[in-house]
Amino acid sequence: MAGPEAMRRAMADYVRTVHEAYRARAAGLPPAVRARMPLFAGPFTVAAAGVQSLHVIATREALPEPVGPEVALDDALGELRWTLRFFDPVVLPPLGLVDETRGPAGAEVRRTLGISTHLYHLVVNPGAELGPHHAGHAGTGLANAHAAAAQDYETLRRLAPAGLVDELEGAWVAGLPVAHALVASALAPDDPALAELAREPRPDPTTVRRTLLGALRERA
Repeated sequence: MAGPEAMRRAMADYVRTVHEAYRARAAGLPPAVRARMPLFAGPFTVAAAGVQSLHVIATREALPEPVGPEVALDDALGELRWTLRFFDPVVLPPLGLVDETRGPAGAEVRRTLGISTHLYHLVVNPGAELGPHHAGHAGTGLANAHAAAAQDYETLRRLAPAGLVDELEGAWVAGLPVAHALVASALAPDDPALAELAREPRPDPTTVRRTLLGALRERA
């Protein structure tokens, strides 16, 4: 079994490869789209939390300085700059109470870390999934999703009040799906599909965004 230092190195390499793939995919996009992709907006923190699964959570929320056995690693790729923090039940005992016997408990892990907003949340299994192949696919997929969203929000600004669309995009960037759905419903208050999505406990932001686009295009 790999020791703590080897696991930290593997996780640092995984995160860097994710960001390399994200940056490479973004390089071919129009400058305005690239500028609106969340990871390019400034420095962020990546929390690597080990439960039964490994959770990799990027956030712009401030975390306290490392104390005791905590470890932090700074890294950068061009305009991408991040600090990688490591958490496990030794460093943060409440993580040991998170139950993942039925699958990854992402929301509970974020609550345990005190993270309320996030730029991305990846879940990987120790071993092969920490390799470059999986990381590259994760980074490319993340960039594609962020680029598609950025383009959709630009389209929405042409169809609806820009200020409300800014709030909609802000809720998406922050990882607040309920707030995102509520703003979308306010932009198209007579759309029953959006009203139904806004009542869900955790609506899918992509579904909400595309439903809103369809509703506003029908009106245009």
